[in-house]
Amino acid sequence: MDLQDFEGQSMYFDEQTPAEVEALIQQASELYGEGNAEAPLLKAKELAPDNMLVLVALYRFYYYQHRLEEALDVADQVMGVIAPSIDFPANWRDLTFRHLANGVLESFTKVRFYLLALKGAAYLNLRLGRRAEAVEMLNMVVEYDSKDRLGARSLLRVVGPVLVSENA
Repeated sequence: MDLQDFEGQSMYFDEQTPAEVEALIQQASELYGEGNAEAPLLKAKELAPDNMLVLVALYRFYYYQHRLEEALDVADQVMGVIAPSIDFPANWRDLTFRHLANGVLESFTKVRFYLLALKGAAYLNLRLGRRAEAVEMLNMVVEYDSKDRLGARSLLRVVGPVLVSENA
């Protein structure tokens, strides 16, 4: 499956976001340099807990603050929000090609975003020293990204000698 072929579908940032939430995200971006961005982001999440724009902003904040555990929690939340909307299992380990194929029929961009979140979680796990889980996650992405559009196979090769999915 070519995960770059998503023309014409709405993206996470196209979803309706309440004006108050957008204002909080804007406020967070203005306060980032002063180190006060977390409070408006958490308030935005309280108001719109499943909004992808909010979750991506919070993920980026934690990632760039090197708060990797919190960024990993947000990546898990992203997958948890997307999964039911495309009939994916609650646990990424239970994902099958059948789920993926059915998910693509519902929303190609959500499937792609889910796999990007899984890759992001894998990268964070690598940074946190959890190599085995990271490799397992990356192999899952590789299995479904035949052309390595998301770069998981490349990341696996950088990790070193690990099992790369046979189908890759």
